[in-house]
Amino acid sequence: MTNDLASGLFQVPWTDYRADLLDALWRTLSYTAVSFAGAVVLGLAVALLRLSTAWPARAVAAVYTEVFKNVPLLAIIFLTYFGLASAGLRLDVFTAGCLSLVVFYAAYLSEIFRSAISGVHAGQTEAGEALGLGRTGIFSHIVLPQALRQALPGTNTMLVDLLKSTSLLVTVSAAELMSEGRLITSATFRALEVYLVISAVYFALCYPLSQLLLLLERKVRAGVPLSPWRRRRMRAARALLASDIAVDADRKKATV
Repeated sequence: MTNDLASGLFQVPWTDYRADLLDALWRTLSYTAVSFAGAVVLGLAVALLRLSTAWPARAVAAVYTEVFKNVPLLAIIFLTYFGLASAGLRLDVFTAGCLSLVVFYAAYLSEIFRSAISGVHAGQTEAGEALGLGRTGIFSHIVLPQALRQALPGTNTMLVDLLKSTSLLVTVSAAELMSEGRLITSATFRALEVYLVISAVYFALCYPLSQLLLLLERKVRAGVPLSPWRRRRMRAARALLASDIAVDADRKKATV
């Protein structure tokens, strides 16, 4: 019974579609990387506007956040690709897909970043001012590194979710994994098998990514510096401390 089911299920000549699937996989990863980078930059900008002392900036950022948090991603994709084209602004599929993902996920990331920045204690800013740092220096060297640590769990969740949401670009034939699955289904009429394989590919992408991000979170909680520059500074500080301890030990031995 099991053998009959397996023989009846796996009948798609996958070797014939290997090159197309690899190209679709590359497009999926490209959509994810470009869109996530854009969403992080835009989300941080919106978060800073939400924290601005000027109320017009806060109002604009709040309206943006609420609009894109309460509109389905599929509607944004249609508006970006079909709506803008009807208004005379034609975007290619890649640009329209990335733009849709950017504006959608930037709204959620802005809330994550705003909460993380607000969570940094005001005393940190006061300490920076006491050291003579300007507003830019305080934000870049004191506030932002601490906020990034707090924002990491939510940001990681958004990255995995964005990767899965690239499948919605099938509606505009974006040539990513789900689009390729639809083409293979049309050619073979083996919908169950094809979409099982496509789902397995998404799982093979998302699960290791989520585990790697979880490992990164644990290292950050353990105090591992995020940037190579900070790691070098930490190693230099430890080496300096160790040398001072060794010098003090030698002095004590000499006095004895």
